[in-house]
Amino acid sequence: MTDLRIALFQPDIPGNTGTILRLAACLGLKVDIIEPAGFVLSDKNLRRAGMDYLASVAMTRHINWEHFDAWRRSEGRRLVLASTRAALPYTRLDYRTNDILLFGRESAGVPEHVHDLAEERVLIPMVEGQRSINIALSAAMIAGEAMRQTGP
Repeated sequence: MTDLRIALFQPDIPGNTGTILRLAACLGLKVDIIEPAGFVLSDKNLRRAGMDYLASVAMTRHINWEHFDAWRRSEGRRLVLASTRAALPYTRLDYRTNDILLFGRESAGVPEHVHDLAEERVLIPMVEGQRSINIALSAAMIAGEAMRQTGP
């Protein structure tokens, strides 16, 4: 049984966060939100994209990166960062059942110290000249591959 989690580092856009929460609810994944967010984390702000799925998603809020990192280390969880600076395509990583799939801020990604602490960094290969894929779509692609490998 998989115990994959999706973590969002200081998310900027409530619609993307709501979409990821809906995805997680439908796939049975848990979500960690690392604050501060770029918007008020309220049901009202998330409801537009998350709709009525918010009630069925397991979401944990962490007051900051240090709190989150201490928690995940105490749980023995590997951090897999989605990054446009990574070299390893996301389909080439051997995912583990208790990985945390980390996604950075839509506007800025993650700071260098967070990038350096990730045990694995994965990239979604794209056509040259394109900047990035929407974070909710990236989360769906990478979570889908991780779930394919680790089983239902």
